[in-house]
Amino acid sequence: MTPQPQPIREWPTWRYIFELARYKPWLYLASGLFASTMFYVFPLIPGLIVRDLLDGLTGAAPLQVDIWALVGLFIGVWFGRHLFILFAVIAEASLHMIINTLLRRNLLAHVLQQPGARALPHSPGEAISRFRNDVESMPEFLSWTIDPIGQAIVMIAGLSTLASIDPLITGAVVIPILITLVIVNIASKRIQRYRQAAREAIGSVTDFLGETFGAVVAIQLAGTHEHVVKHFAARNETRRKAALADLLFSQMLETFTYNSANFGTGILLLVAARAMQGGASTFTVGDFSLFVSYLGWLTIVTSMFGSHLIRYRQTGVSVQRLMGLMTGAPPQKLVEHNPIHILGDLPALPPPPTVSAAPLEMLQVRKLTYRYPGSEKGIGPIDFDLPRGSFTVITGRIGSGKSTLLRVLLGLLPKDSGEILWNGQPIPDPAAFFTPPHSAYTPQAPRLFSESLKDNVLMGLPEDSFDFEAAIRQAVFERDLAELDEGVATLVGTRGVRLSGGQLQRTAAARMFVRQPELLVFDDLSSALDVDTERLLWERAAQHPGQTFLVVSHRRPALRRADQILVLQDGRLEARGTLNDLLASSPEFQRLWAGDFDTQTTHSE
Repeated sequence: MTPQPQPIREWPTWRYIFELARYKPWLYLASGLFASTMFYVFPLIPGLIVRDLLDGLTGAAPLQVDIWALVGLFIGVWFGRHLFILFAVIAEASLHMIINTLLRRNLLAHVLQQPGARALPHSPGEAISRFRNDVESMPEFLSWTIDPIGQAIVMIAGLSTLASIDPLITGAVVIPILITLVIVNIASKRIQRYRQAAREAIGSVTDFLGETFGAVVAIQLAGTHEHVVKHFAARNETRRKAALADLLFSQMLETFTYNSANFGTGILLLVAARAMQGGASTFTVGDFSLFVSYLGWLTIVTSMFGSHLIRYRQTGVSVQRLMGLMTGAPPQKLVEHNPIHILGDLPALPPPPTVSAAPLEMLQVRKLTYRYPGSEKGIGPIDFDLPRGSFTVITGRIGSGKSTLLRVLLGLLPKDSGEILWNGQPIPDPAAFFTPPHSAYTPQAPRLFSESLKDNVLMGLPEDSFDFEAAIRQAVFERDLAELDEGVATLVGTRGVRLSGGQLQRTAAARMFVRQPELLVFDDLSSALDVDTERLLWERAAQHPGQTFLVVSHRRPALRRADQILVLQDGRLEARGTLNDLLASSPEFQRLWAGDFDTQTTHSE
């Protein structure tokens, strides 16, 4: 009996924060010292100086030092505070940048390691929203984690100082602070709910924009641009309402929090006026100024503690959203301590991978099956062999399972059963194995980046180690290249929009050829090529006898070139053989040769 995989144990939010703090501990502690401790403590010092100054001027108490010394000390404290704030900004900004980079590096590394068919569990627009907003919320909270220490120091020192002067008045002015703390705690869950709704609404708008920009031609051809604009307006209105509710409630709570200081000041005026009546009172003008100074700051500190609690809950939401992008990964992968390169020269690219297995002599597929979840549609069981240097074509009507077969073979879809053998050795993880230099794959709709044509072909490979010109020639692209305004430096535009369909496919083919893989897999590469270009492409493929081709096509130049043809019908291998054999023996292939490619009703690609 096959053992069941153990479920991944989730971490509490604080564990992620703790691991991030350990990444750059000295920078984290420096940020905590300047931004979380001294930031809170420094405002207490001017109040003490001003109290002594006022008491000395009014004669309530003798000055311990010269008045100008107090003024100089006050100015020194003012400059010192701003200097500490400068250090705090530098340390905190550096910490944010480093942690943002680390988190995005880990997320991107995980996404790029996944099989192409399921690399993202969410749409690209939603993923971008998480990469941007949710990542940024984690270092923001990280820099707040030492704040409670500074807040506690301030509260203890401030209240102790006030209580030593007059415990009764201290108790009176602390009441608004306690009320503020209670209100913030009560409202924190609602704030979290509003901000979560706003975050999801923003992600929805980003997602829709990404899909719209990627389907401009389809929208224009369908004549539905007005409906698209209306739908976008509806989503944006939802986002506006969610953001407004979030902002309005937060501002209302913030207004109450900060105005509680004014309320406390009013109480202080009433109680202090009573205390100062009569000459016997020991409550001085300096004491009054100290209370006013401390009251406002202690109220602000209390509201910041409430914000700290809110941010912790929000960070927990962001952690869950980020882990949603890391399907199947343990929690430590999100905060794993990996090198990042923000300053200095970037590291040299690693050498291209070498063949880890023996050069391909025979690829064998045995009883390969796959069924789409919740459906009987799929492929299999399918058996076939690919000898080294052979040219094999998979053909069949629309919906027969051709693309599905390629994806299962390459590990882009998980096989239900069956075996794939390289030179007689089973391949346990096809998704990891069928990459250059073992194999290269071009899907029906290849993707290009908004970079130069050369960059799209090489994709980071060192030019002096690979034959770029030979790859261009094998892809029958040399004539097109000569007609481009800037040659290999031509920017192809978003998804290759500046190239024709045939040029885009041949650029993707050159990207495969330059890597010189053992096995080349094409999913209907020639669909946008004219007959002469396609014929020339396959003729040049024959000039590389060591390369093995597996091609999905229904075009006659490919079928004539094939050493063997696999005919799929309803996800099953209906016939296999040479062109002449199939024309003589397979009714299904005879219909295909006659141009009948109608969709089959029992299967969907």
